[in-house]
Amino acid sequence: MSAGAAMIDRALRVGPARIARAAACVMLAAALIGSAAPRPACADAPSRRHTARPSPAGVTSRAAIAFVDSLERGTFRWFWDLRGIDSVLTPDREPTRSFSSVGAIGFALTAYPIGAERGWVRRDAAARRARATLEYLWRAPQDSSGGANAGYRGFFYHFLVPETGARFKDVELSTIDTALLLAGALFCESYFDRRNPVEARVRALAESLYARADWRWMQVRPPTLALGWTPEKGFLPYDWRGYDEAMLLQVLALGATRHPVEGDVWEAWTRGYRWGTFQGEEYIGFAPLFGYQYSHIWIDFRGIQDDYTKKRGIDYFENSRRATRAQHAYALANPGGFRGYGPRLWGLSACDGPIDSALVLGGRSREFHTYEARGASFVRVTDDGTIAPCAAAGSIAFEPELVIPTLRAMREDFGADAFGAHGFVDALNPTLNVAVRVPQGRIVPGVGWFDTDRLGIDQGPILAMIENWRSGLVWRVMRRNPHMIRGLRRAGFRGGWLTASPGRP
Repeated sequence: MSAGAAMIDRALRVGPARIARAAACVMLAAALIGSAAPRPACADAPSRRHTARPSPAGVTSRAAIAFVDSLERGTFRWFWDLRGIDSVLTPDREPTRSFSSVGAIGFALTAYPIGAERGWVRRDAAARRARATLEYLWRAPQDSSGGANAGYRGFFYHFLVPETGARFKDVELSTIDTALLLAGALFCESYFDRRNPVEARVRALAESLYARADWRWMQVRPPTLALGWTPEKGFLPYDWRGYDEAMLLQVLALGATRHPVEGDVWEAWTRGYRWGTFQGEEYIGFAPLFGYQYSHIWIDFRGIQDDYTKKRGIDYFENSRRATRAQHAYALANPGGFRGYGPRLWGLSACDGPIDSALVLGGRSREFHTYEARGASFVRVTDDGTIAPCAAAGSIAFEPELVIPTLRAMREDFGADAFGAHGFVDALNPTLNVAVRVPQGRIVPGVGWFDTDRLGIDQGPILAMIENWRSGLVWRVMRRNPHMIRGLRRAGFRGGWLTASPGRP
């Protein structure tokens, strides 16, 4: 077993299910294998302009907008309806009882201003919920001993025990999950800008939490950033490099006023990119769609470019659009012959799955998995027929004409098995439609397997990217956050809205 595979195996054994960390570990294992050299590109290739284009009636009709509104509202309620300690330390999943996910807390903090802006909750109630979360995190013990501590040097452990806020089992101090948390905190800082004690406290706490993170300490092998650290073994022997969800991490580390990273961090990051073609689309490769969505929740990449994308004549928004189209085309081609794939069902990402077993269905052997970083690109294809609704929904801002009809079709085709008061379940698999015992979710004979949980790290992109498509709220607010502006400029981004933004690198 390779070092990357060993780390994946360890991550998959933490907790009662295949958990979110698996997605990052799979990405890392691919990066460790090595990346193909990018093709030469014309240095003066024109940037793709993001102009308005006509949308079919199925996207802009009253019925379509009503559906999108109900999906967004229901997904928001998943975060808001949590009670007790869960309303402060967001659980990894629900209704199955689990540990708290630090990344999910970041998505919850992003959800509260959206609910306030939409009028689903009062602004003062949303601000108080954000303050309670940030206050808890600020006061939670931070120490190198592990044990009852929530983190160390400003970083937080990947998972926390909800009843105590302490480290869950032996999970790592996670740089990417801390980045997701801090992105949500900074969104609250910029959104809650009124002169009253609650909102002032939200701003102070968010600023303090961000300032406390010692990014330079995580540069154990400069200029790259380590994936994490444990009290027992020290720094994990892997660094973030190559395209994935950790663009956000690099920008936050570069934008810090205290303990910022040193050296050419962004150049080292982009050096691991792989440029290739899949289903007729040319783009920077990564397999699961969440890698094309997470950073885009808080960063408006439309019209801004770094050196890499400028040479390719695109920006990262266009890159995500192409990846979305490629996955849609993959489902239409359906090389694996999975049941239901097509315009009414597509989207592969890290998500729950039905079972770890090989079964013979319709005379064909099929291998299924529980939690796994599913995906399809020229980098790799990992597919067992399990669809994650968040994969399509989180891409709504990139390709609404492909996404909205699919989401409506999924609700129409699978009804209450897939869609409820809190939006879509985490995953479904119509190919596994025979009665077998599964460790999670349930099988509806003749129809398929359906998860019964919703995961915070998958609910978050659905909610935030719908809002970005509808109003641009998160993008608009974060375009005035000085830390985000500073980080992007230090990474070498130029053009578009960034040119007109105040402040200096």
